[in-house]
Amino acid sequence: MNTPEEPLHERITDAEYAVMEALWERPRQTATEVCEAVCEARGWGLATVKTLLARLVQKGAIASAPDGRRYLYTPVIARDAYVGGESRRLVDRLFGGRAASLVAHLAETEALTEDDLAAIETLLKELRP
Repeated sequence: MNTPEEPLHERITDAEYAVMEALWERPRQTATEVCEAVCEARGWGLATVKTLLARLVQKGAIASAPDGRRYLYTPVIARDAYVGGESRRLVDRLFGGRAASLVAHLAETEALTEDDLAAIETLLKELRP
């Protein structure tokens, strides 16, 4: 089983990520409660959410615990740990492990707003001694 800091070995799909977001927002939810959080926006039904929850349990991303006639689902991996692992994988796979190449690409394709650039500048100032 994964610790909150340990990255997953199996990838989480976009659909599974939507379920994870709902559980990171509010842990210990039933399938019905997760559905209330994500189904309308995605056009899903309860059966889809139950399938996604089962996959996430199998991948070790969430845990399930019986609560009467229902199950409560809780994230096993912390959001920060997951995002950190996925970010590193993206930079490694697409930019040869160089985060600067990612930022340069975003700047060249005009994907960065003035607010983004200001935030990056602030972060760099904080990181430098």
